[in-house]
Parts: sequence; C-alpha cells; structure tokens
Amino acid sequence: MTDHSHHTGAPRDTEVEVEVEVEVEVEVEPEAEAEAEAEAGTAAEVDTDAGADAGLRGRWHDTLLAARAGAEGPDPLPYAENLLARWAEPQRRYHSTAHLRAVLDHVDTLAAHADDVQAVRLAAWFHDAVYRPDRSENEERSAALAERALTEAGAPDAVVAEVARLVRLTVTHAPAEGDRNGEVLCDADLAVLAGGPQEYAAYAARVREEYGFVPDDAFREGRAAVLRQLLDLPRLFRTPYGAAEWEERARHNLATELELLTSSAPG
Repeated sequence: MTDHSHHTGAPRDTEVEVEVEVEVEVEVEPEAEAEAEAEAGTAAEVDTDAGADAGLRGRWHDTLLAARAGAEGPDPLPYAENLLARWAEPQRRYHSTAHLRAVLDHVDTLAAHADDVQAVRLAAWFHDAVYRPDRSENEERSAALAERALTEAGAPDAVVAEVARLVRLTVTHAPAEGDRNGEVLCDADLAVLAGGPQEYAAYAARVREEYGFVPDDAFREGRAAVLRQLLDLPRLFRTPYGAAEWEERARHNLATELELLTSSAPG
C-alpha cells in the first residue's frame, strides 16, 4: 500500500500515505542501521520460493527487451538479480517480493488501460526497490535508482523518464486526469486494499510488522489517520476495472480496519 508512502508516517497535508501509514519520528540506533545494511540482500521471511523468483527473472527479461525496442544493451539478468536482492531485504514484511509479484500481476490485469505498459511494468519493479520503513525518501531514491539502472541497461531516455515519473507518483497515488500509465500503476499498487478478509488481515499484519519499532499507541493513531484520509477520497481507483472490481471491497476493508483499530484503543 503502496513508503507509499512508506514513510514512517502520518499523512502530509497534500499526500495520501498508503502503505505505511504511521506518522511518528523514530530514532534508529546507528548499530541497528548498520546491521540492517549488512543483512541487506539476505532472504526475507516471505516469498523465498526459488521457482517464483525464476519466473520474475523471466518477466524482467521480457519487459526490458520490449522496452529497448530492438536496441542492443547489456545482459538483463544482473539487473534482475540486483532488484530481487533488494526486494528480499530482511526489513521487509509487506514490501517484499510477494508485493512486487502482486503489483506486476495487477498491472497485467489492467494492461489494456496503459499507454505504455512496459514502462508501467518497469516502474512496478522499481517503485519500492529502495525501502526502509524508518525513512521518508524511499520513492525518490527508488526513482533515482531507476534512472541510473535503466539508462545503463539500454532503455530509451523517454522510457527512463517515464518510469522515474511513475515511481515518484507513488508518493501520493494521485495521477492526473488522463494519466493512464499512472492510473494503472497506482491502482495495481493499491489493489491489496481490495483483498478478501483473510488477505487484507494478512496485509495489515505485515505492515504492522514492518513498523515493529513504532509503539502501539503511535502506530494506531497514525494508521487510523491514514485510513480516514483514504476513506475521505472521492475514489481510490482510477481505472474502469479498478473502480468496478476493487473500490467497494477496498472501502469495506478500510472501514473495518479503522473500526478494529479504534475499538482496540485503550480507554
């Protein structure tokens, strides 16, 4: 959902914080940060199936070659390996390889709505490629990574620019009217909100695990603020499919979580 803002935080005045969704200032001990950096690239607890990763490598390969449109470029595989290592970092519980696969699957569902579906797929790969739950600049760092890596990997300048724009759009999940690529990426990223009861409960639990360093009261307050902000939006989904298939269920899930959060508050 999608620092989407995966910052630690409470919503800013002009943004909707989607995934995280807790607003607290958290001091991270240098030792803990160093340890997390040292462990980066090790397998996360979720979604470590080697066969599934092989499927993702194939999808990356095909997408990058399609984006190159016949132009020569370096072997796509090392780029896939770097990205998959990032998505498997140990601090991730929700923003994991499973989330990457889900967003790519949802992009496939919405593909006919996109103006450049290959750029949207590349943006899905990069949109949480840099992710630290205690930091607020994850999208910007992810976009900068996309600009460097895709330029080196042989993607055309226009594709690189569009991918970076789309990644930055996931700060707010508010594409402009007519931004069909943005609508597809944002809807695909937010589709988790429309899961069945067990799926949604698992999503919410994984988000809480990512923010395990945030005290319960602060998390509950920040998360509730974001849920209310989402529910106040005129629409969560911008594509025709998302509006028809996901909007009602997502709103029900958000309202249910908000009710559970507020009823469990002390006092």
